[in-house]
This record gives sequence, structure tokens and C-alpha cells, in this order.
Amino acid sequence: MSRNSNAPTVPSASGALNNFKMEVASELGISNYDQIDKGQLSSRQNGYVGGNMTRKMVAFAEQALAQGQSGSVNSASQTIQQGQGYQQSR
Repeated sequence: MSRNSNAPTVPSASGALNNFKMEVASELGISNYDQIDKGQLSSRQNGYVGGNMTRKMVAFAEQALAQGQSGSVNSASQTIQQGQGYQQSR
């Protein structure tokens, strides 16, 4: 039985993160990622999906900072910090 404790920091973002995960998996050539038994995929394949998601999110934040949109990045950072405090207190 799998125990996934990776809850989104912002619960309302769960759907968007799932869509993003499917998009990244599709770009990597893994079709029907949402229907695949992840235990049947190699750690490398699963890691590519998460790693590429992280790479794209960091690139987005860097681009926002470069364009002077630090307010967006700062508010996202505050949301994340608040969410981490919530998760730690559970």
C-alpha cells in the first residue's frame, strides 16, 4: 500500500498540479500517466516527471523575477511558508 504524504501547500491548486503533471509526462513521452500504475514505472521515469515539473516552476519564477514581477513570487513564497507551518503542526 502506498503512503503518499505529498499534500499540496495550497489545496485548491491540486487540480492544476495534476494537469501540469500529465502535461509534463506527455511531453516526456509517457502517455496516460494518470492511468498508469506508477509502481510499474522505473524510479528514473517517475523522477523525470517530478524533476521536469520542478525545473519548469523554477524557470517560471525566475522569468517573473527578471520581468520585475517580484510581488507575484513574494506572495507565492508567503503562501508556501504559511502552508509549511500548517503541515508541520499536524
